[in-house]
Amino acid sequence: MRYVAYIGNLTRLAVELVNADEPSELRREFFRQHHIADPDPGELEGLLGSLREAVAAVAGAGPIAPVNLLLERFPPAIHISEHDGEGRPHLHFAPDGEEPVTWLGRSCAAALAHAICGDPEVAVGRCRAEGCARFYVDDSRNRSRRFCSNTCASRTTVASHRARRKAGTTRRAAPAETASGDM
Repeated sequence: MRYVAYIGNLTRLAVELVNADEPSELRREFFRQHHIADPDPGELEGLLGSLREAVAAVAGAGPIAPVNLLLERFPPAIHISEHDGEGRPHLHFAPDGEEPVTWLGRSCAAALAHAICGDPEVAVGRCRAEGCARFYVDDSRNRSRRFCSNTCASRTTVASHRARRKAGTTRRAAPAETASGDM
């Protein structure tokens, strides 16, 4: 695993948690590789508020305070690992087998710190669809993604098309009314 992929995947994990998504294959694989049990939902709730603020800060390019607060609350325990069997050492932010919420806090805090400091491989955004507050990790080539899903993109495109169509219909009707009123 490339180190940048590790940071990006931990950022995806943070986004998945704050979006309250069902556990993905990525989350299950992280937990398996690092010997982490599924977190107790009540204990996880104690992390989610701080994590949500930190993800929002990264998506909005600041302020840095929420990420710093998460780092203070869950300071990374940085160590070198070769667990992937490829013989390439890389950094980990929390010890394997640690209590789940602490492991998540440390790992996600460190990854979000990299992201807010401008890691070019990791970009986080907030969906621009009206009424959607979900976040996403933008892995598009030019980092131009604007929506969390194709559903939100399609809904926004259709609404915009309908609004333009309605505006166009209204403009055409107005001159006809004026012309008939002048006679």
